[in-house]
Amino acid sequence: MQKKYDLVVIGGGPAGRRGAIQAAKAGKSVLVVEKLRSVGGVCVHTGTIPSKTLRETVLNLSGWRERGFYGKSYKVKADITAQDLQRRLNLTIEHEVEVLNNQFDRNKVEHINGHAKFLSKNEMSITFPDGEVICIAFDKALISVGTRPFRPDYMPFDGKRVLDSDEILEISELPKTLIVIGAGVIGLEYATIFNALDIPVTIIEPRDSVLDFLDKEIVDGFLAELRNRGITLCFGAKAKAVKADANRCYVQLEDGRVTQADMVLFAAGRMGATDQLGLSTCGLDVDHRGRIKVDGGTYQTATPNIYAAGDVIGFPSLASTSMAQGRVAACHAFDIQMTTQPDYFPYGVYSVPEISSIGLTEQDLRKKKIPYQCGIARMRETSRGQIMGIQDGMLKMIFSLETRQLLGVHILGEGATELIHIGQAVLNLGGGLDYFMDNIFNYPTLAEAYKIAAFDAWNRMESIVKASECDTLNPFAGDPDDPLSFMKTA
Repeated sequence: MQKKYDLVVIGGGPAGRRGAIQAAKAGKSVLVVEKLRSVGGVCVHTGTIPSKTLRETVLNLSGWRERGFYGKSYKVKADITAQDLQRRLNLTIEHEVEVLNNQFDRNKVEHINGHAKFLSKNEMSITFPDGEVICIAFDKALISVGTRPFRPDYMPFDGKRVLDSDEILEISELPKTLIVIGAGVIGLEYATIFNALDIPVTIIEPRDSVLDFLDKEIVDGFLAELRNRGITLCFGAKAKAVKADANRCYVQLEDGRVTQADMVLFAAGRMGATDQLGLSTCGLDVDHRGRIKVDGGTYQTATPNIYAAGDVIGFPSLASTSMAQGRVAACHAFDIQMTTQPDYFPYGVYSVPEISSIGLTEQDLRKKKIPYQCGIARMRETSRGQIMGIQDGMLKMIFSLETRQLLGVHILGEGATELIHIGQAVLNLGGGLDYFMDNIFNYPTLAEAYKIAAFDAWNRMESIVKASECDTLNPFAGDPDDPLSFMKTA
């Protein structure tokens, strides 16, 4: 007799496991089908956890965080090898898998290793690694298969000299020089991680700008730091051809330039891992990158009983947002009441240095024509920054000039992805400038940067407020289009 489940989840990554556990806690029968040998999906095995573990290992072994005191040549370990990096990586992945297995067991979520394929909107086949095939039925399904690296035909991938972002984790030797094709989040993370090992890096990107979803001032500061570290940035130039021999790789750009290195990492985009799911049998289509279209509030697909969440639906493709999406999908599927999601969530780029952001950028506010003022703190201005030897980095807050409400927080530098959560809390709770000015922060901490930035914004805003209140100080007084007139009624 064919077994039936209330929910079948395809893919055990962040979206899948959160959706599965949410449904299980509501008393539903849940099966998670994971094609990899163990649960965790791309996030645990080739994506988020491995790349962030690699970053932390590199920063520790290279002595990167101490170079502000001991000089650029300082290292904790003299000869860092690929095996040094992989040792910690393997231990971290094993721990993550153990934790996830325990979560599934505690919540009575079934999980099996196999390849799922839809037979209809209520049935699917599962092929096990040994070739055995079973068929199951389900009421609801959640597709959370994630993505895989985009591998264009013109790239001579060989797993040794020319690699994608999955293969870079398995290299047996560190390159002496590296070319990274693609300046998206993944490309920039790996480029800066390898550069922290004192490996010369060249980044090739066909666009003239990068990280356009972030505040431009933060991105400009980030790129300036990369140039200061000797990273070569080739923007506005597409890679035309890549050739590799036993010793070197050569990349020809469309503008005629040729650059060479020991290794090439191609990190220009990812594809939804949907091509073998049999989606047409349940009435679903995908776009040119294999991504599934969903309703943004419920994550329901065009087939009502089938949901999709995580990287497979596209931007923002963050593990954090994927978890929330999986939970929302399960709640909607089974009419489980849940709280409204906040308007803003943080972005984190785990490059060296880190970048994190939440809320509106200056570009957004200019488009919306919202009067605003910024406050900036340099990390070196904090006592903790001096203690840690931090020389670069900044925290930027944006406030409404009319209401003093916080509109956005943008951070570049050490601890950015941790510090952002203070700004997140204040932003989503509707706080503003006075909160940061009036409250007391631990001393010494990097979090003091919030207070420094707040007073910087206050100083800038006070001169404008005084001008708006006194016609003799207001150069626009009497002008029917006085841009400071709104301040008089604020």
